[in-house]
Amino acid sequence: MSMNLGGSEGRLLAALEKSWRPAALLAACFAVWWAITFAQLVPPYLVPSPGTTLAVMADKWPYLWQHTWVTTYETILGFAIAAIFGVLAAVVMVYSTTVEKTLYPILLFAQVVPKIAIAPLFVVWLGFGLTPKIVVAVLIAFFPVVIAMVTGLKSVDPEMLQLASTMGASPLKTFAKIRFPASLPHLFSGLKVAVTLAVTGAVVGEFVGANQGLGFVILQANGNLDTPMLFAGLLVMSLIGVVLFVLVEIAERWMLPWHASRRGEAVTATP
Repeated sequence: MSMNLGGSEGRLLAALEKSWRPAALLAACFAVWWAITFAQLVPPYLVPSPGTTLAVMADKWPYLWQHTWVTTYETILGFAIAAIFGVLAAVVMVYSTTVEKTLYPILLFAQVVPKIAIAPLFVVWLGFGLTPKIVVAVLIAFFPVVIAMVTGLKSVDPEMLQLASTMGASPLKTFAKIRFPASLPHLFSGLKVAVTLAVTGAVVGEFVGANQGLGFVILQANGNLDTPMLFAGLLVMSLIGVVLFVLVEIAERWMLPWHASRRGEAVTATP
């Protein structure tokens, strides 16, 4: 019992050790924000105080929640589609040199094209519903997943692959037992980048044409010079990205307890 308690205390201390610095930095940023507004270094209509922003969030929470749910739905769906097709595209590229040489330049070209420039086309083609926002989220989140997965699949020790082939393992079994597990650390790195970019993609799609979502809230607040609501929308949008990032990281911890990046935490948590 004491060993379990010690392990729990160790994990709690490790979590606190890891989180207090970002929390302190966030608190410092809010303190600077409050000090600037308290000293009236900028007009309130340009930068509202943290208290005013939080009061608007509390007062308008039903309105914000309605639009937050829309953006969250677009983000999660776009991220899921990008993750699935990104992994599939990476597998095909790794196992086929011809596909890789053909597809990689196209992916690179699609990545460097500003999504805000092509988002109006999706509105014209797909209408003002959720679909164009999800498409933009997919396009922005797709590239990091593909690159991370390709890197992970190619980083497998060649001697392991040769040993599996020598022992008569089929390509499918080699992929399931060696290639895919070894690629997971790289894949999760790409997923954590992609999930934050998916939020940006959904909001960018809402900027172009929407009547709901946080992008619509921010545009409407900007047009009305309602900076407290604008700041509130930005804070909620950032919170969505942080929460989704943490969820992906939790999934990584659950699926990859054996990875080297977790060994230090395991040692710290040892009673």
